[in-house]
Amino acid sequence: MLRLTSRHLCFFLALVFLVQGSVKAADEPSVDSLLKKLPPPEKLVKSPTDRVLLDAQALVNDRTVQELGKAVTDRNFSRALQIARTLAAQRSDNAVAHCLHGVMAFVMHQYGEAAQACHRAIALRSNYGLPYFGLGLIEVSQGHFAAAVPYFQRLTSLESKDPSPWILLSVCHVRLGQKQKAMEEAKRATQVSPASVGGWIQLARTAKAVGNTEETLRALSRAADLLPDSAYLMAAIGFSYINVNRIPQAIGPLQRAAQFAPNDYLVQAQLGFCLMETGQLEAGLDHLRKGAHLAPNYPPVYEHLGLAYAKQGRHREAIGAFERATKLQPNYQHAWQHLADEYRLAGRPRDAQQAALRAESLARHSPNGHKKQS
Repeated sequence: MLRLTSRHLCFFLALVFLVQGSVKAADEPSVDSLLKKLPPPEKLVKSPTDRVLLDAQALVNDRTVQELGKAVTDRNFSRALQIARTLAAQRSDNAVAHCLHGVMAFVMHQYGEAAQACHRAIALRSNYGLPYFGLGLIEVSQGHFAAAVPYFQRLTSLESKDPSPWILLSVCHVRLGQKQKAMEEAKRATQVSPASVGGWIQLARTAKAVGNTEETLRALSRAADLLPDSAYLMAAIGFSYINVNRIPQAIGPLQRAAQFAPNDYLVQAQLGFCLMETGQLEAGLDHLRKGAHLAPNYPPVYEHLGLAYAKQGRHREAIGAFERATKLQPNYQHAWQHLADEYRLAGRPRDAQQAALRAESLARHSPNGHKKQS
C-alpha cells in the first residue's frame, strides 16, 4: 500500500490544482512567440505555504487517504473522487479532507462539487489558504477570471511570502485586459520571492505587453539566471536586444540559445544576422546557411545570406539568395531592393530596373516594408 507523508500530501494538493493546458508555439521570430513557448507562469507557481498542518499530519496514516493516493498514482481519478467523497464524509470536521475532495472533483471537472468542498473547508478554517487557491483555479479553469480575483487576493494576505497568488492575479488581469495592473502584480511576485521563475517570466510577458522594453529585458535576464539552460529564454533575450537595435548584446544570449537548441532555425538565422551586422561575416554565414538548411522556405534567412555575400563581394551568390527570398515571398520589398542593387553591380540594368520598380510598388502599398527584426 502506498504510504503518503505529509510532505507528499502537500505536493499532491498543489500539483493537481495547477491549471493545465498547452501553448501552441508560433513560428515567427518574435519575443512574443518565444515567451509563449515558455511554461505558462501558472504552471510554475509554488504551492501555498500553509500546508504542513496538524490536520494533514492527522490524515497521513488514514487508510482512506492511502487508498486515495494509490488511486491517484494509478491515474484512476474517478475512483479517487469516490474515495475522496468517502473521506470528506468520514472527516466532516477536517478542512484538509474537504480540500482533498475538492481537488479530485476539480480533476474530474466537477466544478460545482469542487467549489462546495472548498467552501466547506473555509467554513471550518477561514485562514486556511488552500481552499482559496482552489476556488480561484476553479474559476480560472472555466474562464471566469474576474470571479477568480477575490480568491487570489484573499490568498495574498494569508500567504504573504508566496508569489503564487500574485502570479495568478497577474494572469487574470492579463485576460481581463488590465495589462498595467498585471505587470504590477507580476512585479510584486518577484519582490515576494526573487527566486520565483514563474514570477520573472510573467513579469517579462506583462512588461512586453505594455511596451516596457527595459523591464522586459531585466525580467528575462533574471529568469535566465534561474533557468540558465533554457534556449527559449536566451533566444527571447537576444531577440529583445535586436528589437532595440543593440545587436552586439544579442550575440551572447543567441549563441547560448544555439548551444541548447542547435536545430532551431530562428535562433540560427537571427544569430547569423547579428554576427553579419557586427562584421563577423564568416561566422554569420555559417549560422545563416544552417538556418536556411533547417528552414529552406523561410525568406528572411535568404535576405540575410544575400547581404552577407554582398559584403564579401560574392555578388553572384548574393543574387541567388535575394532571388530565392523574392520567390518565396513575392511581396518582400527589402529583398527586391537588394536584388536591384546586385543586378546593377552585375551589369544587368534591365533586371535592376524591374526589381527596383517592384520594390517601389511594394513600398507605396506598405511604407514600412518587410521587417527583418525580431
